[in-house]
Amino acid sequence: MHKTNGGRKPKKKIYHRVHELDRVMELQKKPSVILQLNSIIQSRKSDSLFLRDLEKEVGFVQKWNYMAVIEKYPSIFVVTGGKSDKSPTAVMLSEKAKRTAALEAEARVQMEPFLVKNLRKLLMLSVDCRVPLEKIEMIGNEMGLPCDFKKSLIPKYPQFFSVKDVSGRWYLDLENWDSSLAVTAREERLAREGLLNTGGHPKRAKISKDGNFSGPFAFHLNFPVGFRPNMSYLEEVQRWQKMDFPSPYLNARRVEVADPKARKRAVAVLHELLSLTMEKRLTSAQLDAFHSEYRLPARLLLCLIKHHGIFYITNKGAKSTVILKEAYDGSNLINKCPLLEFRDKFLELMGRREANSCIGASSSVAN
Repeated sequence: MHKTNGGRKPKKKIYHRVHELDRVMELQKKPSVILQLNSIIQSRKSDSLFLRDLEKEVGFVQKWNYMAVIEKYPSIFVVTGGKSDKSPTAVMLSEKAKRTAALEAEARVQMEPFLVKNLRKLLMLSVDCRVPLEKIEMIGNEMGLPCDFKKSLIPKYPQFFSVKDVSGRWYLDLENWDSSLAVTAREERLAREGLLNTGGHPKRAKISKDGNFSGPFAFHLNFPVGFRPNMSYLEEVQRWQKMDFPSPYLNARRVEVADPKARKRAVAVLHELLSLTMEKRLTSAQLDAFHSEYRLPARLLLCLIKHHGIFYITNKGAKSTVILKEAYDGSNLINKCPLLEFRDKFLELMGRREANSCIGASSSVAN
């Protein structure tokens, strides 16, 4: 005989929204168009783009968003030609925008050591210390790689990288292992805060209401407003926070998938992957593409939802996006690399009021 619940529906599990992180994706829309148009214009030898060619670059639907931006921001974009002088209508950067855009070259120079380091770490995380080139291209914008990184960056560092054809597929291979790089962003943060000690024991141990725990194997948690965990939940979280686990840089083949420590390691791998991006976020599809290289959880979405104190999934924007929560203060990215700082300067040309609202969530766009 089955028990009944008196006709009541079972309680639904709620995924609590974080409006500040949803806003990150909302705020990026206009900057994304501006930065992308800047990239398209600068990729042309003439440093201008015929408006008739805009549709070929961005598609028929998006063309109208770009036209609206060109019209709205004469401080950034200048339209030349047209009916009066019978020359094709074109768009180019304003003189002020050109001067600001010239700063990108220096930002790229400053970025290169970070890019080389992060590419090496990306390969070190993988099972075979190699990743298909097309998958790196898939997240190239998010990492800050130049669009021609295969020609402009990889050949400069033969001591670190090689490109190999494996069964008809091109891979980027790691040439040598560097143990000094096998330190995660999580461990670096704990070390800065003085919470990572050689003894492997936490400095203090008590159940906290926010789930955070000061130990060498703990993650920074940020539960959403409205989430009210009970004591048994918090006790379970503390047990998980205390549990040691293998480093994400340990080869995944040496880890038993069913082991709870291996499942915690998978969370650490996801954390590290997001940490290697400029804005500490990737789309769900981008993460999903790396299943085999990083032995990600088979039920990836469930893993991300379960660890909602670490990751946030937003459906705002064109695609579902996974955000590393600790990297943001409200809607603002806490630490910015030189390339993002350059983009902020370029977006200031929009005008102070609009720039201030958008700069906190400047978009990763094509380089």
